[in-house]
Amino acid sequence: MKLIVGLGNPGKEYALTRHNVGFMVVNAMILDLGLKTQAKFKGEIAQTNINAEAVILFKPHTYMNASGEAVRLVLDFYKIDPKDILVIYDDLDLPVGKIRLREKGSAGGHNGMKSLIQHCGTDLFPRLRIGIDKNPMYDTKDYVLGRFNKQEEETIVQVILKSKKAALDFPMMNFVELMNRYNKE
Repeated sequence: MKLIVGLGNPGKEYALTRHNVGFMVVNAMILDLGLKTQAKFKGEIAQTNINAEAVILFKPHTYMNASGEAVRLVLDFYKIDPKDILVIYDDLDLPVGKIRLREKGSAGGHNGMKSLIQHCGTDLFPRLRIGIDKNPMYDTKDYVLGRFNKQEEETIVQVILKSKKAALDFPMMNFVELMNRYNKE
């Protein structure tokens, strides 16, 4: 069984913010696969099969900084190994439109990832980072909770589609192959 987690903040006021690109990817997958979601495990969950593999799509509703709390509930209930999780989230250190898949790593200053690492007890799980860039003119909190500008919107739509494709390939491919395919684009 695989778990695909999109990080973000619940509520309409956060729906299209930079910090919610993980939610955007999972929402695109749910829509594309025609799935129904339900409130469970302090979040929103949908289940499907991809290439005969059971897959859970999950959006924690504990807010970004406590994401690990909700993810831990899913891991424990379904007995999922952290290496079978793909966490999708925003990254200030990548330019808008760039994605980067990694097998493991530190939180890199991302509070949602800090929470996940703390609650999972490991940083050895795959992740898909989506670039949102930085803007020194804004406080980091204000920037990540802000919306994309008109120029960035087109790029973000394309990166959401690319990220959705990578996430759909996650249950079907060896992770090294997945990184080789999507990191070079």
